[in-house]
Amino acid sequence: MKEIKAFIRPNKIKEVISSLRREGHCCLTVFEGEGTGDYTDPEKEWPSLKLPFLHSKMFKLEIVCENSKVEAICEIIRQNGKTGKSGDGLIYVSDVQDTFKIRDTKNDNVK
Repeated sequence: MKEIKAFIRPNKIKEVISSLRREGHCCLTVFEGEGTGDYTDPEKEWPSLKLPFLHSKMFKLEIVCENSKVEAICEIIRQNGKTGKSGDGLIYVSDVQDTFKIRDTKNDNVK
């Protein structure tokens, strides 16, 4: 299994999630956040009251999936999340060693 983390512009998150669902990838988590880095879009920086430096607002999308679905999911995110400008975001793919249900502690791995 793999975990996909994608950092996406706020104005693209609805399009990305709709496209993922349309293709059968329904199970995901979304976090709203702020970030700063080398690829920050200077036209989209907002000062933050919580963080005293320039930053970009973003959403982090997390999906755990079977290895065979990684390429398709990443392509959907790339196609629907890009604007063609610096700061469009990043995608990370990591191995998932185990998953357990909190309710009953059963191993919930999908192989």
